[in-house]
Amino acid sequence: MTFNLSKKIRFWLRAAGFCVLLAYIGYVTQQQPFDWAQVQAQFRTVAHPERWAALLLLLAPVNWGLEALKWQWLLRRVETVSFADAYRGILAGMTLSFALPAQLGDVAGRVLSLRSAGRGAAVGASMVAGGMQFYVTLVLGTLALAWHLHQLPIRQTPAAWWLLGTCAGLSVLGVAFGLLRQPTLNRLARWRRVQRFSSYWTVAGAYTNAEIGLGLGIATLRYGIFALQFYVALRLVGIQAPVDALLAGIGLIYLIKNAAPPINMLSDLGVREAAALWVFAPLGLFAPVLLTATLTLWLVNVLTPVLIGLIWVWRLNLATE
Repeated sequence: MTFNLSKKIRFWLRAAGFCVLLAYIGYVTQQQPFDWAQVQAQFRTVAHPERWAALLLLLAPVNWGLEALKWQWLLRRVETVSFADAYRGILAGMTLSFALPAQLGDVAGRVLSLRSAGRGAAVGASMVAGGMQFYVTLVLGTLALAWHLHQLPIRQTPAAWWLLGTCAGLSVLGVAFGLLRQPTLNRLARWRRVQRFSSYWTVAGAYTNAEIGLGLGIATLRYGIFALQFYVALRLVGIQAPVDALLAGIGLIYLIKNAAPPINMLSDLGVREAAALWVFAPLGLFAPVLLTATLTLWLVNVLTPVLIGLIWVWRLNLATE
């Protein structure tokens, strides 16, 4: 009964959070009603829009290809897989993330794509891969937040400084954990309450510093790719502003998106949109056009690979019958 109650509470909290996002988006768009003539006028200011569209589409497979490369590299401690198999696992995980809460779908798609029985360790490798990407987003998002506050004194509130300090502190703690991960995991292994989960996280202590460094390097490169995609999507719809202001805003948006708890089954749909409206509000960008850019990015980076991943999820189902 307690478990069912907690599930209901989480469900209603997510539903309430999603409603708040929709209400905020609706409020902002009500202040700037959709004007198709104005949208078309802004689109016409874009020089060679087909080039921006082609670049956005070409960067999408590179984005997930880097994630597949990181997954393949970290999985070496568990099982050797080809890059193609790793890529298929990434796409299957994205598809399952639409049906399962939080990151369970992503992990399930990757792990079920493996042929070996060492899936417990593979879960741990997937957690390490996700943790690396989150840490890179945290560090670069902290720098983006600092520059955002430097550019916009109006945003320099006590809450903003507290958030900056918290993010900086977590970034330092991440370095400390990386240096002390083996003693930390050894001590954790002596705790009886978590020993049954040891197959999931002991693999984290098996990586060398060089392997961790290369994984973080790939995660950083991937961060640069999807930040570039966001910038390209903004330029595609005719949004022009100082490049440093846009990049700082993009970094802050991704920080908010990754820190926010999952609130719907549509892979953060609504979170990026609401965050973009708030972050770029001081720049005076036209809200409907900004929403067009974020939704375009969601269609290219999320929905398209999810639809492609349906092929591999179908094959997973056949393999488990």
